[in-house]
Amino acid sequence: MSIGNSRQSKTTTGSRVAGCDEVGRGPLAGDVVAAAVILGDVIPSGLKDSKQLTERRREALFEEITSSARSWAIGRADVAEIDELNILNASLLAMRRAVEALTVVPEHVLVDGNRLPTWAFSSEAIVGGDGSVPCISAASVLAKVTRDREMVALDAQYPGYGLAKHKGYPTRQHIEAIEALGVTDIHRRSFGPVARLIKPASGVN
Repeated sequence: MSIGNSRQSKTTTGSRVAGCDEVGRGPLAGDVVAAAVILGDVIPSGLKDSKQLTERRREALFEEITSSARSWAIGRADVAEIDELNILNASLLAMRRAVEALTVVPEHVLVDGNRLPTWAFSSEAIVGGDGSVPCISAASVLAKVTRDREMVALDAQYPGYGLAKHKGYPTRQHIEAIEALGVTDIHRRSFGPVARLIKPASGVN
């Protein structure tokens, strides 16, 4: 599943360098979410690794990026795909989906990290790119805000796990909640802390 938006239709002219990043590799629950961004003429100020920004600043940048970018898109891999493929391959799949969902075809794609998805795009991986390359930083912000919003929504569906607070990461609160309330269908069963808590007698398979 992917969603996207663009300020103009597909084109073969102009600057079409996309940045791509993902968030959610470490959590025990929820999808891994990726974003791809082709920035427009106006580049929002203060772009950097989303983890180094406050929630309020990320939210503000999200609005700036989505309103000024030439094209942007979100891609994801769900919990079932994470468990089937492993988190690395699921992350690469989410990034591929995000880039393929762009409504402006990129000439080149810059990806945060040291691995590239399998695709036909000209691309390169940049370690630390989310903190040094504006288009990757923008993608980092979109992915982070999107996933955080989704975890807040899931908190209402799965009360007691603290998802709105820890966003699915393996905090003590989260692990204790799984121990007390059980494993849900949004938990990654291939991840050790969850796998160890799955008890056949509990009726959770």
